[in-house]
Amino acid sequence: MEVLATSTSQEIINLENKYGAHNYHPLPVVLSKGEGVYVWDVEGKKYYDFLSAYSAVNQGHCHPKIVNAMVKQAETLTLTSRAFFNDQLGPYEEYLTSYFGFDKVLPMNTGAEAVETALKITRKWAYEVKGIPENQALIIVADGNFHGRTTTIISFSNDTNARKNFGPYTEGFISIPYNDVNALEEVLKNNSNVAGFLVEPIQGEAGVFTPDDLYMMQVKNVCNQYNILFLADEIQTGIARTGSLLAVCGNCSCENACERQETYARPDVLILGKAISGGVYPVSAVLADDAIMNVIKPGQHGSTFGGNPLGAAVAMAALEVTRDENLAQNARRLGVFFREKMQEYVNTSNIATLVRGKGLLNAVVINDTEDSDTAWNICMRLRDNGLLAKPTHGNIIRFAPPLVMTEAQLLDCTQIIIDTLKEFEK
Repeated sequence: MEVLATSTSQEIINLENKYGAHNYHPLPVVLSKGEGVYVWDVEGKKYYDFLSAYSAVNQGHCHPKIVNAMVKQAETLTLTSRAFFNDQLGPYEEYLTSYFGFDKVLPMNTGAEAVETALKITRKWAYEVKGIPENQALIIVADGNFHGRTTTIISFSNDTNARKNFGPYTEGFISIPYNDVNALEEVLKNNSNVAGFLVEPIQGEAGVFTPDDLYMMQVKNVCNQYNILFLADEIQTGIARTGSLLAVCGNCSCENACERQETYARPDVLILGKAISGGVYPVSAVLADDAIMNVIKPGQHGSTFGGNPLGAAVAMAALEVTRDENLAQNARRLGVFFREKMQEYVNTSNIATLVRGKGLLNAVVINDTEDSDTAWNICMRLRDNGLLAKPTHGNIIRFAPPLVMTEAQLLDCTQIIIDTLKEFEK
């Protein structure tokens, strides 16, 4: 069957609406090219990308080093499955564990797969190491979380849109308020069957909800005290997005050996995805030390594509770019710049009420209700003005450009955002 030739954005949007499941509500722009901080639509209009594929393209669109690594590996070997060894996986596992300071890594493909993997590891550790009676292990999560949309994950989500009519739900989870270490300790005081606490260092999908500075360290200390695993979901916040290699690193901006930093709330289980491959290929990973990871034995968990040589080569290149181009330091510096400029505007605005975030993961809260379309309309106008962003939770706009952005580019973008917001002042 011949594929119909399409040339306009509307024709392509019509194809998606007709033949694709309606599980997303995209901004009506059809992109066909990306380079660095820019993307172009099919008509050739150029935009600043201020979403970065939900932080998957921290290294910028089509980074030549990452693309070259993919092309080179694709010409030799792409997939073996884990039925055999391949010459890329071992070096990748050594590189990754050294980069983040853990004994072992379990490679997967997508973020949701990595979260599911971490949950399975935690439960198995609970039964075989901690001694919780089988099928009674509980995992604590935080209200407002977003860890994916698998059946298990939506079972502990309080997003009604993600949950409704997808039951029955998986049991074994306790939800507590985010940024409330006392609530965590209260549950642990009254329940000996808790295996771990799964948490995002910053809740991105909840509107870049940034906790107190000491929250992660307090969580780590409480988990240690009650012998439960601290699971950090750094799929969106990791790989330099918040101004440090990991958001749990606090205010450090190092690339390696974060365990030496006093502000590093080292998780027992680290969950990575998105920017670990620079947006070029689906790669995710779960890292832990031997005492935890060794509960997994052959045949108990796996993936045909997990640990494939193409993904391994791409991820190593992406992490080299993160280190060599000082992306953590750039994100930290530019994040302060962005929030300062936006705060100056917010102080005199009646349409924007709050700016918050860390590094280059930021959000502006719009002065309207969650069920309003004001934030959506602002994003549509931003699109017209050459900048792409998306609302979350109705009245919040997330701003997360690629970390290769320069100060001059960010100043230009900040002016576009402010000028656009001014069009909506009441």
